[in-house]
Amino acid sequence: MSSSPEWTTRPERSNTVAMRFIVWVALTLGRPTARLLLYPICLYFLCFSRKAKAASRKYLGKVLDRKPGFAELFRHIHTFAATILDRVFLLKDQCARFDVRVHGTEIVDDMAKRGEGCFLVGAHLGSFEIMRALGQEARGLRISLVMYEENARKLNSVLAAINPNGFPKIIALGKIDSMLKIEEALRDGEFVGVLSDRTIIGEGTITRPFLGEDAHFPLGPFRLAAMLRRPVILMFGMYRGGNRYDVYFESLADMREVDRAQRGAMVEATVQQYVSRLEYYCRLAPYNWFNFYDFWKT
Repeated sequence: MSSSPEWTTRPERSNTVAMRFIVWVALTLGRPTARLLLYPICLYFLCFSRKAKAASRKYLGKVLDRKPGFAELFRHIHTFAATILDRVFLLKDQCARFDVRVHGTEIVDDMAKRGEGCFLVGAHLGSFEIMRALGQEARGLRISLVMYEENARKLNSVLAAINPNGFPKIIALGKIDSMLKIEEALRDGEFVGVLSDRTIIGEGTITRPFLGEDAHFPLGPFRLAAMLRRPVILMFGMYRGGNRYDVYFESLADMREVDRAQRGAMVEATVQQYVSRLEYYCRLAPYNWFNFYDFWKT
């Protein structure tokens, strides 16, 4: 790709004062009161963020196989806002207030018992925070998140202030020492989380059909897993409304025994499987898709 992907150039639509006020309401007056504030916020966003609204309409049209109505567009944005609000409570170590149902827990439990580091590959689909909080509180997992920091700097600064010790360890992409930090975390037996649906400039990509139209997907996370010879586990934390989440884990690929000659084919096969499962989970919980830009734009 010759130019920067749209998501990296989209300015962060966040107001630090407003976010701090919502955090104060949430922690002082409680989750039900804070959730009431989401309705005017989401309505404002829906009315005045034309690009995000257009992206939501395009995605929902694909995943629902029909033209979405206003209520469905609102529900899409509200689902995103609800998961952001819930991060406040999860960062305060209040995972117990949520009804979390875990599927495939034996997969991560087995890796944790072995003490082996592995990649947790997800997407901007659902909540990574619910999975991280659950793993940390219930299973004592050590998790680092590899991410591109620039587009959520304001939000992350507000959330980090809630509980500095509880904020996830972040390995920033695009730094000189990013690769070394990832390798060190894996060597120490950590789970390294990567949201592998967005591309960044300079990274190799592959084109695959997704919800009926070709889209670009990054090869980097899967190449890294192959090069470092680590297992890859698929993860999604799907918001189901109210206080319920469903967390899913699946074994995606085991790169431990892949030799150099097989890496390319194994990486491409793993990406294809990833895209297939991503589409499955999009249809399972369609309003959990949080890429509010034209994902298919080349």
